Amino acid sequence: MNTFGIKAICIHGVLLAITAAAHGQGFEQEPIQYSKSSPTDRVSKLIAAIEAGKQSLKYDDEKGYLPAMLAALDVPQSSQTLVFSKTSLQRQRISPATPRALYFNDDTFVGYCRNGEALEISTIDNQLGSVFYTLDQEGKTAPRIVRQTDNCLICHGSSSTKGVPGLIIRSVYCNETGLPELSAGTFRTNHQSPLSQRWGGWYVTGTHGEQKHLGNLIVSGKLSRPDEIDNSSGQNVTNLSSRFDTKAYLTPQSDIVALMVLEHQVDMHNCITQANFGTRQAMFYQQALNRELGKPAEQQWDSTKSRIKSSCEPLVEYLFFCEEARLTAKVVGSGKFADEFAACGPRDKQGRSLREFDLKTRMFKYPCSYLVYSESFSSLPTEAKLYVQRRMHEILFDKDPGPKFRYLSDKDRAAIREILTDTLAGFAG
Repeated sequence: MNTFGIKAICIHGVLLAITAAAHGQGFEQEPIQYSKSSPTDRVSKLIAAIEAGKQSLKYDDEKGYLPAMLAALDVPQSSQTLVFSKTSLQRQRISPATPRALYFNDDTFVGYCRNGEALEISTIDNQLGSVFYTLDQEGKTAPRIVRQTDNCLICHGSSSTKGVPGLIIRSVYCNETGLPELSAGTFRTNHQSPLSQRWGGWYVTGTHGEQKHLGNLIVSGKLSRPDEIDNSSGQNVTNLSSRFDTKAYLTPQSDIVALMVLEHQVDMHNCITQANFGTRQAMFYQQALNRELGKPAEQQWDSTKSRIKSSCEPLVEYLFFCEEARLTAKVVGSGKFADEFAACGPRDKQGRSLREFDLKTRMFKYPCSYLVYSESFSSLPTEAKLYVQRRMHEILFDKDPGPKFRYLSDKDRAAIREILTDTLAGFAG
């Protein structure tokens, strides 16, 4: 999302004062008004169902509302990943002995701490991006899910999330208590990050050959040369029971494939929200400009087109896995996640799906994000949707897709466009 200050713009001798948002606050002003707007996401619908007596959440004496919440939100237990760095809300509950568990489906994320005060939930709203909630874990009263804004947005509404309400995946070096050794550096990770920078402060289960990562690593002492740390004992780990009590969690896994999908998905949603907000803001400012200048409401300025492009092109690039980190050995998960994820479809006439994994040289067999089927993607503003669809057609149908997309082979492009033609409403047109 672009950042704006208070600017005076002179066009054809007319002075137009536009008051726009400072960095990190643009989404709190018109036309977004994030905190003032009522979400219509998956969790808000669950809240309404609970209040109407149409839905209940069973309390578990050991894990609180976690099992019931996952079931109500259709979040699979196999998606469990475990993070032991003290880098989130209930940091006092997190350590290598008591990692925080994260669970997710395509649009919803649930965080759980052992003996924690609350479940932490984030879900994607079609118009607001990531919306944050907590559910008290005491269980003494009826379950009450509460929307959170200011506290969460300190971290989840910054430049690290592309200036929109979103999520972040970080890799850090942690000591024995789970505190990050920030002097050693940190990495913000997604599917473009080399494995060698991923999963510091996370447990990782699964095999990956000779490829190295920072998962399962606990450091001690001052780190003068982090790149020289020996993490051989943290590689190709399939059992975590010697590191903490795995029986205290829904599964004993922190699946490597689930971690890879989570990283892709978080930034993909941030890109979708960036395209949504940036386009809506561009059209809002254009309407104000046309009113001030007495121009037709539909007149579009070059500056508007430029802002829509700058908001949407990052989504197009991320959608097709531009600059994805290459795999040099086969990656195999340790649980059921990969099979359950791939089975969700949809599939084309030949039985192919964007959710099929490769995991030998890249994450997916067909490098186009499965989140093209998400409600947030299909709910993009008309101008953003037209821009993204046009670019998708150029990349998949033109003889030359352009320099940034030449890594896509003709075979890749043919397969993707055939899959989308059969499975994505409106793509063929």
